[in-house]
Amino acid sequence: MRTASPTKDEACAFDGNIDTWVEEECSASLFKDVRLKRRFVTLLNSIGRTIGGSIPFVCQDWANTKAAYRFLSNDRVSEADILAGHLSATRDRFSATDGLVLVLHDTTEFSYQRESPHAIGLTKAINSGRDKAGRLRTHTVCGLLMHSSLAVTVSGLPLGLAAIKFWTRKKFKGTKELKRKVNPTRIPIEEKESYRWLENVKQSTDLLADPERCIHIGDRESDIFELFCAVQDSGTHFLVRTCVDRLAGDGTHTVADAMKEVRLKGVHRIEVRDDKGDINVAELEIRYARIRVLPPIGKQKHYPPQELIVIHARERGSPKNRKAIDWKLLTNLPVSSRKEAIEKLDWYSMRWKIETFHKILKSGCRAEDAKLRTAERLTNLIALYCIVSWRVFWLTMLARTAPQAPARVALTDAEIYLLDHMIKDAGEKTGSKTLARYLIKLARLGGYLARAKDPPPGNLVIWRGLSRLADIQIGADITARNCG
Repeated sequence: MRTASPTKDEACAFDGNIDTWVEEECSASLFKDVRLKRRFVTLLNSIGRTIGGSIPFVCQDWANTKAAYRFLSNDRVSEADILAGHLSATRDRFSATDGLVLVLHDTTEFSYQRESPHAIGLTKAINSGRDKAGRLRTHTVCGLLMHSSLAVTVSGLPLGLAAIKFWTRKKFKGTKELKRKVNPTRIPIEEKESYRWLENVKQSTDLLADPERCIHIGDRESDIFELFCAVQDSGTHFLVRTCVDRLAGDGTHTVADAMKEVRLKGVHRIEVRDDKGDINVAELEIRYARIRVLPPIGKQKHYPPQELIVIHARERGSPKNRKAIDWKLLTNLPVSSRKEAIEKLDWYSMRWKIETFHKILKSGCRAEDAKLRTAERLTNLIALYCIVSWRVFWLTMLARTAPQAPARVALTDAEIYLLDHMIKDAGEKTGSKTLARYLIKLARLGGYLARAKDPPPGNLVIWRGLSRLADIQIGADITARNCG
């Protein structure tokens, strides 16, 4: 359980050079040795100040670099230890908010090139083209897979990770042949890789400890009947995009057949970007109905039918430069009006935020540039990057969801002072200390131009600004000591 402040033994892990946000994310972290806790805090703080840098660049000298490598390779350190404090802080932020919270689930891959790929693991087999004799060639990709669950408010503010799982695949040979002999729907879910969806739903629901407020959202990969049953048993909610046309009603027809008989409930207009980045308006025909959905034939003795709401949003016409929108969503949430159906569509569209989180991990923290040689060391490092990536994403979205909040919500007095001296105000009231004003200043350090028609600053300029501000603060501290 998280304590209000570090224990006496852990107090030495924090000092005046540690950022406040790092203290908050680490206060509930528990390691088997206080020295491991101290090194973890120092390393997280350094990575947070030099986002995207290699370990030698982050640590600056051989002693700290060697200590970082020892920490990441220590048998007594795992990704669970590293993320324990952050998960606890996520729960605290969840408890401090009101209303529903979306728990976004998705899987991403980290690919690496190694002379000995088996020390890390494999993720997939891909086609390498044809050889000189015209024969198809394939090779396996070295890397890790990560399934993460991100808690986000309905206004889009990421509260933090609620669950995470890392794994690799050992082999691919014989998979296609096995599918020809065995119906995958007859294999118990516990023996499948897709069981991770159920595990993360349970872990995140248990962590947040208020299932009625949670809505678990996943893409078509999460269209798993066992998941629907597990969510119902946990007393929580789900909203997933379906990819399987399941049997419905009395079993003589499918969900798609049933939806064909549902009348149009309304039209919803949204703005979307095409493949060229241009904005155009899409008109969506909205249909919804409560349908009795049956489990797969091979599992009907093990799982009961589910009474679910099916929402179908289909775009009128054939748009240019992009695919037409055609979403079929399944949920156990009530939908009795066009407004409630559109609300669920808006919530599902928030699923893209977890992909943004994964993009920050790969593009901002450069997780795939790491040179560590084993899966255990890489997962420890990626776990550290996850905390930093959440911080960048949180800052970016905080400026949009709570622009009038005081700047001290996200920045220290020293950072506010430096931003005031480094970046001149551009039309704002000088006395204004709003969060939006100072995050724009932070973004300007990262290259944001802040012109009148520019969109709000994104993650890229925020993480650049954070790194530059950290360097400026180091210089200011040295000057203050020399002059004082």
